[in-house]
Amino acid sequence: MSLYPVIMCGGSGVRLWPVSRPERPKPFARLMGGARTAFQETALRAAPLGPLLVIAGADHGGLIREQLAELGLSAQVLLEPEPRDSAPAMAAAAIHLLRRDEEAVMVVLAADHNVPDAAAFRDTVVRAAPFSRAGRIVTLGVAPTFPATGYGYIRPGRGDTVRTVDAFIEKPDAARAAALIAEGCLWNSGNFIVPATTLAYELGRLAPEVLEAAEAAVETATGPEDGLRLGEVFRTAPKISIDYAVMEKTSRAMVAAADFAWSDVGAWDVVHALSERDADDNRLEGRVEAEGVSGSYIRADGGAEAVVVGLSGIAVVADAGRVLVAPLSDSQAVKRGVERLQARGPAGFSTLAEAAGWFGLWLRTAALPVWWSLGADRERGGFVEAIAQDGSPQPAPRRGRVQGRMIFSFAQAGMMGWSGPWREAARHALAGMKADFLRPDGLVRTLVGLDGRPLDDTPHVYDQAFALLGLASLRQAGESAGEALDLAHRLRDGLEALRHPAGGFRESGDQPFQANAHMHLLEASLAWEEVGEAGWGRLSDEIASLALGAFIDHRGVLSEFFDADWRRADGDDGRLVEPGHQFEWAWLLDRWGRARGRADGQLAARALHEAGRQGVDPRRACAVNALWQDLTVRDGWARLWPQTEFLKSALALGETEDALQAAAGLRRYLDTPVRGLWRDRQGPTGGFAPGDAPATSLYHIVGAIRQLEELSPALSA
Repeated sequence: MSLYPVIMCGGSGVRLWPVSRPERPKPFARLMGGARTAFQETALRAAPLGPLLVIAGADHGGLIREQLAELGLSAQVLLEPEPRDSAPAMAAAAIHLLRRDEEAVMVVLAADHNVPDAAAFRDTVVRAAPFSRAGRIVTLGVAPTFPATGYGYIRPGRGDTVRTVDAFIEKPDAARAAALIAEGCLWNSGNFIVPATTLAYELGRLAPEVLEAAEAAVETATGPEDGLRLGEVFRTAPKISIDYAVMEKTSRAMVAAADFAWSDVGAWDVVHALSERDADDNRLEGRVEAEGVSGSYIRADGGAEAVVVGLSGIAVVADAGRVLVAPLSDSQAVKRGVERLQARGPAGFSTLAEAAGWFGLWLRTAALPVWWSLGADRERGGFVEAIAQDGSPQPAPRRGRVQGRMIFSFAQAGMMGWSGPWREAARHALAGMKADFLRPDGLVRTLVGLDGRPLDDTPHVYDQAFALLGLASLRQAGESAGEALDLAHRLRDGLEALRHPAGGFRESGDQPFQANAHMHLLEASLAWEEVGEAGWGRLSDEIASLALGAFIDHRGVLSEFFDADWRRADGDDGRLVEPGHQFEWAWLLDRWGRARGRADGQLAARALHEAGRQGVDPRRACAVNALWQDLTVRDGWARLWPQTEFLKSALALGETEDALQAAAGLRRYLDTPVRGLWRDRQGPTGGFAPGDAPATSLYHIVGAIRQLEELSPALSA
């Protein structure tokens, strides 16, 4: 019999807000004042039993890898594209294990429970596990120590150490809980020991839709073993707990009385009770002063300070600008309040003028100084690819597009009135591009090593577009104007070699016929038009006509990839819709339409924006990465850059409410330990994946803030 601990990382821990939040839910937060999180304690407790399998939301794969690495442990990880409760998660784990070991026995554990005696826990599991051999589902029941109203109960039936189950009782009121304890009932810990074959059989019998979705999701899973993402079909699984789906219906349930202390640490009163406390029965953490306070839990994290006077039985928790004040006894009220707050979406701005002020201050006092001081490579030239969240520049081969975007960003900063060294920064990016990226034919190569030697000499249309855009910004700012114009003419001439006979340009790589490279080339050509240079209007018109005639359908839905005749590509590539590009094209075609007096451009912009809004998650106030052609969600993750394009499109089209929503969503990405950096990837439930701040995002951010500052006065009037 092979035991496989399965650690379940579901649940949002709402009652433990603000320390438990979507980007760092309860299992991954340090709640008890120790050096380890509940997830880490669970992994250490379970690892001696067998190979670990962790199942969690797609948001939290990075946290899991980081926290396991701190312990020197490894695990297989299954990532859910969307949380569907415990039954689908356990079903996916069972199917995954059966593909590797038909005799696998699952030891299913919640990641956020407190079990101080790890050895006693393992002894209980080892004693109870043989009973599962007969096809039983053994749940661990804990002897109650008080009449808890937040736990479920189990009424044991026949047997000795491991007994049959007469009934599962949902969370009772206090009187009922006391009566259940008097009857000899146990707390339902939510931990199980079950052969994977038995669980799959019972799910197939009692909840076949759950099993069917889980099987298909495992079959279509992608990625490495330490971060295997279940297929999108997992979203179709019924959202149901294992208790409702199986345990309350099956005749195979048994309960083993646990010989260890246990708590699910579900609310601040439990954290208070489990923590070391002072003579006044207080637990104080962080920069806290308490006067005349007793029986309370007071905590200040994330640079917060707290002073509490004359209160008793209170939880006061401040963390990163979020504050909870509540009676320790009322965790349900905490949950209701947090859910109402979350339903309102991210903290927003009252007016666009307020948003412009906030973003403008952040850009000028934080982002631009940080990227010039830390992102500019004084030794090798140019700008680095990324800065880590601790402020350290990340060594990596350099891409040509980064240098073009940095020229643009700092030249734009100068035109926005930044008093910092924008000229020096823009020249630094230009010098880096000229030294390492310009080919003899005037085009920009893709990639160079840290030593400046070419690693990929390919001239992507995409990279030429950003070089042209950066040079146009230099020209507009009046900096190195003659040199910028000369380089731009050479680039434009070189682009002729990349033309496609059916119109437009052929991109290098696996997707030669695409909209994205043309979009940025349109942006660059419009920028050169706007600085008064002749000869660019024809290119702008050619690309806009291609977009209106081939890229965008009658609904305003933009396709990304095409065949050689500019017909939508077959297969999933042709079904891809990116809300960020919907908004980006809307902004550009509105700009082009206004310059030409072309109603078709402006109408297309409006349709693109409306279709793109189908990809905006109102709860997170952000545009997701990808939709299908029917505008259902294909990828619920949300990178930073689509948020800036949502904001630009909304501003251009005068959609004030959309602009306010986009500004609120964007601000969350900028909440980082080092002010001036950003998060890049937000998961479907609102958590941010660990990762560096990519340099390429500064172009998007600067462009959005400039639009906000220029257009907000008229829209706020």
